[in-house]
Amino acid sequence: MHSGPATDTDRPSGDRPPAEGAAEPGRSAAGPAAGPGAGPAAGSGAAAVPDHPGRLRRTGRLVRREAPRSALAAVSGLGLALAFPPYDLWPLALLAVAALSLLTRGRTARQGAWTGFAFGLPFFFVLLRWLHVIGYDAVFGLSVIEALFLSALGAGLALTSRLPLWPLWAACLWVAEEWARDRLPLGGFPWGRLAFGVTGSPYLPLAALGGAVLVTFAVALSGALLGSAALAAARLRPGPPRTGPEGRNGQGGPDGPDTVDGSDRPDRSDSAEEAPRTGSPFRPRVVPVRPVLRSAVPPTALALAAALAGYAVPVPTEPDDTARIAVVQGNVQQPGMDFLGRPMLILNNHVEATLDLARDVEAGREQRPDLVIWPENASDLDPFRYPEAGARMDEAARAVGVPILVGALVDHPTKEGYVENQGIVWDPETGPGASYTKQHPVPFGEYVPFRDQLSKVITRLQRVPRDFYPGDTTGVLQTGPARLGDVICFEVAYDEIVRDTVNAGARALVIQTNNATYGRTGQPEQQLVMSRLRAVEHGRAVVTAATSGISAVVRPDGVIDKRTEEFTRDVITADLPLRDDTTVADRMGAAPEWVLAIVGLLSCAAAIALGRRGRTDRRG
Repeated sequence: MHSGPATDTDRPSGDRPPAEGAAEPGRSAAGPAAGPGAGPAAGSGAAAVPDHPGRLRRTGRLVRREAPRSALAAVSGLGLALAFPPYDLWPLALLAVAALSLLTRGRTARQGAWTGFAFGLPFFFVLLRWLHVIGYDAVFGLSVIEALFLSALGAGLALTSRLPLWPLWAACLWVAEEWARDRLPLGGFPWGRLAFGVTGSPYLPLAALGGAVLVTFAVALSGALLGSAALAAARLRPGPPRTGPEGRNGQGGPDGPDTVDGSDRPDRSDSAEEAPRTGSPFRPRVVPVRPVLRSAVPPTALALAAALAGYAVPVPTEPDDTARIAVVQGNVQQPGMDFLGRPMLILNNHVEATLDLARDVEAGREQRPDLVIWPENASDLDPFRYPEAGARMDEAARAVGVPILVGALVDHPTKEGYVENQGIVWDPETGPGASYTKQHPVPFGEYVPFRDQLSKVITRLQRVPRDFYPGDTTGVLQTGPARLGDVICFEVAYDEIVRDTVNAGARALVIQTNNATYGRTGQPEQQLVMSRLRAVEHGRAVVTAATSGISAVVRPDGVIDKRTEEFTRDVITADLPLRDDTTVADRMGAAPEWVLAIVGLLSCAAAIALGRRGRTDRRG
């Protein structure tokens, strides 16, 4: 409760003056006192004359009042985008989380939702700008959809900011937001998780304990704690004195803002100008420095502890065995939507690079690998339907003398018009063997939801002529001496697909990908950091094989051992560590995510319940 003259929010409900533009008691909305013969009686059901000028004035005031906060939210969202590749300014993730926490603190749920949207839209627009090769309308449309999740996050942050320990509930809500966005709509889109933006930071080892979820939680907790410390430091600024029942710290309570409920009631700043009940309004508020500093130190120390906790986490890297691998990056004709070029071009590129490797082996310039890995879509033709494609794969495998994990598009054997995105083990003696089919095709890229309706409106969707059919098994494949877990392209972003593959017995992970469409846009770098996080999360070496780059070998501790440049033909060889032990994150599974997300939602429910009880007490 504020000091100073009573405002609308301070009056008993029966004593409040009418809202601007509303009819006073005994008066019609048109103005003169209502009486016999003066117009329809109150309660007769006659409609009041709408006060359009008054509504416009209120809207104008609302826009002017919210513009600075919205601008700060947008700048904070841009800062979060810069934490991700290709910029890699990971400390900005902490500052962005802190800023959103402060901008939503003490606000209503509706105001928090708008602030979250203003934060999320520029964040996703910059993060997903690589979609501009399809069209900036695609960038904007997907950014709006994803920003709606941050809008819900903003509402939750506003509600829970009224609770004690609010930084903890804020961190849980970040996990809940990512939980929903990873699954909805159409299977979800996990791009932009906080964990993927801090793989170059001390937070990364936490993935071995709780996966990407724990990394996100720690980053969000650190950011919210920094916001709490900033609040304590801000109380050093001079201001008008505050006395009375407003609260011990001038914030409406022992640990919170002006209001305690989660209603959409306007801020006290919407009321008439206030003056203090005692003293001069120009007298600076005297705040003892030491207590304020003491209140800022604990959240700062906790934020630092969360950031440095990763150094105490053991990351297992000792291999049980090794396998010599060769990763072939054959390159494509050109970046963009038309990267394929003429038929057989990409396949021949990979065959020729493999034949060069075989000649180096025969000449003693290179050690013979135990297996060769080709990327997703290394064959642009179905080797089972086009004999010339299968013949070239046979030629490459026989020349190098070891199995090749081939990426190819294969017609579905029973469903006409569908195609499968597969990784196939091609043996030098027996030809094609075990295979893995991608489980999570990309909506609007590998299949078109509601094709009959949408393709008539969005003609570009006709460039996806056939829908990919999803697989239903994990990608554990025996490739020569190595039992590899095959994960295709965007599947690396989904926790459960990678975790199930490791728990099914994969000793190392292979990410077959084709990023030629999005080459030189930052998207390959964004996907590579996911490989780094998965390596630590599962204690497995991760091989990324890309048609045009970036191909890389990542050690189990998340360090990139070798990598290629984009749009070059290259072959990298390495001794790949093979491990059998699983991490704590593998054994915990999805439990930490569910627990933290549910705690976040329950904190919102508690804030709403306390708000309702507070309103009931005031009425009483």
